[in-house]
Parts: sequence; C-alpha cells; structure tokens
Amino acid sequence: MSRVGVITFPGTLDDVDAARAVRRAGAEAVPLWHGDHDLQGVDAVVVPGGFSYGDYLRAGAIASLAPIMREVVDAAGRGLPVLGICNGFQILCEAHLLPGALVANAGMHFLCRDLVLTVENDRTAWTSDYTAGDALTIPLKSQEGRYVADAATLDELEGEGRVVFRYRDGAPNGSTRDIAGITNAAGNVVGLMPHPEHATSDLTGPSSDGLGLFTSVLAQVTA
Repeated sequence: MSRVGVITFPGTLDDVDAARAVRRAGAEAVPLWHGDHDLQGVDAVVVPGGFSYGDYLRAGAIASLAPIMREVVDAAGRGLPVLGICNGFQILCEAHLLPGALVANAGMHFLCRDLVLTVENDRTAWTSDYTAGDALTIPLKSQEGRYVADAATLDELEGEGRVVFRYRDGAPNGSTRDIAGITNAAGNVVGLMPHPEHATSDLTGPSSDGLGLFTSVLAQVTA
C-alpha cells in the first residue's frame, strides 16, 4: 500500500481531514511532525491547511523553516510529490518550492464558501485523474489567499502551463489572473488555496470532486 505523509505544525487544523482524504483514496496516511527530520519513507507528502505557528511574522513563513520542511524541500528536489493546501500553499511559497506569494484577500475579509475551480493542467502528479477543463466544486476558507507574483513570473507560469487551477467565476479573493493553484516546473509540487480534502464525500462536503487529487498521486507513485 502506498504511504502518504501528512504534516502537523503547531496551529495546523486540517491534517485530520487530509489524512482522511488519503485513506479514502486508498493509501496509508502517515503522520509527520514538524520538529522531526524524518519523512519515514513516504511516497508523497501533504502540507495541510491551518495557521502554522499562529501565522506570526507572515503566513507560512515560520513553518517553511521547520525541520520537517528541510526534508520536504530536499525530497521534492528528488521528485517526491508534494501537495500544499491553503496554509500549506503559503508554506510551499515561503520555502521557495513554488513561486509567488499569498497575501491578504481583496477587501480584507475572511472568505468561506464553496466555489468552482477549472482544471487547467492535468499533467501534474496531483491532477492526472482529471481532464483539463473539468469543473470542481470545492470549499475556499482563508484570509490570506490572494495569489500574487511579478509579471515575468506570471507570464512564465502561463507560458509553461503551470497554472493548475483557476477560479472559474472570478477570484473572490482578488488572486491575480484568477489563479487558484500552481505547480513547479517538474509537476511534482502543487499548491492551491481551496480545500480538496473537504470535498471527498457527497455526504460531508459540497462534492467528492477533490478526491481526484489524492487518487492521482497514488497512480503516480505506483506507476
């Protein structure tokens, strides 16, 4: 059975749901602790949402320097699939695994709503079970979810097909070019602000559309 690590930092609150999503996809969820230097031989890693270290200094900034993140950065460089969700996306940007930054929402309000994402790139380790153009209904809940980057970086992301998800009906948080998620050049690291781990069951979420991220990576690691 494939093993997917789920990191817990002080202030993480979506690790339980992320682990549940991993199990629903058919893998073993392996708890990883922020203070450890051991990835326990996992096949992939999820950096979940929450408020790591209270988001003091800047969202994700302190967590990006945690011992476990040093291991994640090194392993991602060797091709380990890594998914950052919400605060996890912020952490991956702060760790320079992904370009750009997440800043306060336009309007400075916390947003919590279901919305529709369009899959732009179905060639990453986390999106191969989708088809480009698919529409996914997934919750968004964040205060600092507005993706920004300089024009050259944005053009590079667009030119290389590295925008993975886009807000279909416009970004409620003001994200540049309606970007909801991006990938690195190799396609093994993906970050997004909405929460696919909260959309893995029609019983408890707005849809089961998010499960595809977790089944995609299992297909990747067992290929």
